[in-house]
Formats: sequence, structure tokens, C-alpha cells
Amino acid sequence: MSEKKLISIVTPCYNEEENIDELYQRIVAVMATLPYDYEHICIDNASTDGTVRKIKEIAANDKRVKLIVNARNFGHIKSPYYGILQSRGDACILIASDLQDPPEMITDFIHKWEQGYKTVLAVKPESEESSIMFALRKAYYRFITRISEVPLVQNATGAGLFDRVIVDILRNIDDSYPYFRGLLCEIGFPIATVPFKQPRRQRGITKNNFYTLYDIAMLGITNHSKVPLRLMAMGGFLLSILSLLAAFGFLVAKLVFWDYFQLGISPILIGIFFFGAVQMFFIGLLGEYIASIHTQVRNMPLVIEAERVNFN
Repeated sequence: MSEKKLISIVTPCYNEEENIDELYQRIVAVMATLPYDYEHICIDNASTDGTVRKIKEIAANDKRVKLIVNARNFGHIKSPYYGILQSRGDACILIASDLQDPPEMITDFIHKWEQGYKTVLAVKPESEESSIMFALRKAYYRFITRISEVPLVQNATGAGLFDRVIVDILRNIDDSYPYFRGLLCEIGFPIATVPFKQPRRQRGITKNNFYTLYDIAMLGITNHSKVPLRLMAMGGFLLSILSLLAAFGFLVAKLVFWDYFQLGISPILIGIFFFGAVQMFFIGLLGEYIASIHTQVRNMPLVIEAERVNFN
């Protein structure tokens, strides 16, 4: 009799004390309906509330629940990725611990996997979050899809299922700060999608802020597109041509209307501020690419662990 396949479920946590119990119970209920063994890996990003204590209490009674506690908060990009690399299942499922990725999607992920897909991603064409924020996210996804060197999955949340083949490939990719959704598309296997309407967070507060959202947005651009760099080169050339034409036009106007044509200070100030703004924008964008290179060159570990539970 063949052994059951193992499914690894990874749930990144940071100050999710109020959601852990329901998350665990819903995962147990879903997996009870499926013919697979499973491990539930909680990777905690140095929570400051009672999240770790609650997970330890659950893990003491259920050895399928495993815990990794990070030595410090390594951010929302590194920690989930590291958790996936620690899985040992035939497939690995990543879902958020805030319940905005409903655990019931696990069934849909596995059905797609059983059909032969090695990568399955959750996408949210609808959401109960702020309409302004949702519109900004959709606009960003459309933008990054247009400029990316590989086709990206629009409105992907990051939650999904990844076959062991994919996880093994990820282990061999030396990327200390990965844009995970883009990396999956670069690997090249066909990607199945599971659409869902993202519910509003019921308990706790979101850990995302302007900086974290900006960070992941710029990471997607710098890791997967050279278009901004090419636009800077072409834009600089175009502006130089326009500047020469403007200068020639002013020279001709002054020569023809010597006694009447006065340049004035306003066009000079406008030109200085405009070109100064363009230069600052270009320098800032170059800085993002250089910062991305700097992160890779340092080659720091994704995460430093402080503690492990139930991994023996």
C-alpha cells in the first residue's frame, strides 16, 4: 500500500495572536476532507504579542504543527520565502495567517495540482479592502505586466501551491531578496490560477504600510524589467534634442526681433526646475537598481532562526 503524499502548509506570522486559533482550526477542517498527510509550518517574524506562545500551545498537542521563530523581523519578503524552503512535502502551500487568504482555497489549490500544474496562484479580481487601494494595486499589476520581461500573473496575492519540483528549483536560486511572484513566472512552468474575493480583515491590523508596499513594488520593477533604464536613456536623448531646438528657436527669435524679444527670467526658472526634477527622478530610479544590486552582492542569509519546534 503506497504512503499518502505530504502537503506542507506555510503560514507566515507577525503579531497574529487573534487569528492563530481560527487559522489552525480551519486548516485542520480542510485537510480532514483531503486524502493527504500534512505539516503546518508557522514561521514567526519575531512577534511582540502572544503569537509564539499560542503556536507553541497548539504544537504541543499536534505534532503536525511546526514553528520557526526568527531572531528578528526579517520583513514580509524574506520570511515567507524562507518558510517555503523549509518545507519537505510533495507540494507546498503558502497562505497568509491573517485569514484574508481563506484556508478553504487549499482544496482548490490541490485540485489544480492533481490536474498536473506545478504552480497554482491565488488571484483576487475582487476585494473587500479599500476601493482606492484595490484600484492602485490593479493599476500597478497592469503596469508591471506591461514592462516585465516575462509575463506576470495579474492580481496574484502570493498565496498558492508549489510542487516539490518548484521548491527544489527555488532552493538552487541564490536570491537574497526575491520578488516571489515574478520568480515563479521566470521559472517557466504553466501557472494555474484560483480566483477569489478577498475578505476584509476581521481581527488585528494590517502590517503593510506605504514603505512596505513601495518596497515590494520597486522590487518587482528592478528585478524583472530594464524598461525604466531604457526610458531614461531615450528620455535623456529626447530632452537634449528638445533643448537644442528650443535654444536654436530663441536664438533665431532674438536675431530677428532684436529690439522686441525679451526672454525674461520665468522660462529660465521653469527650465531649471523641470530639468532638476527630471534628473532627481532618474537618479532616484538608478538608486533603486543600485540598491537591488547591493542587496544581492552582500549575499546575507534570508533569515536567522532563534528557535524551532517539532522539526525533529
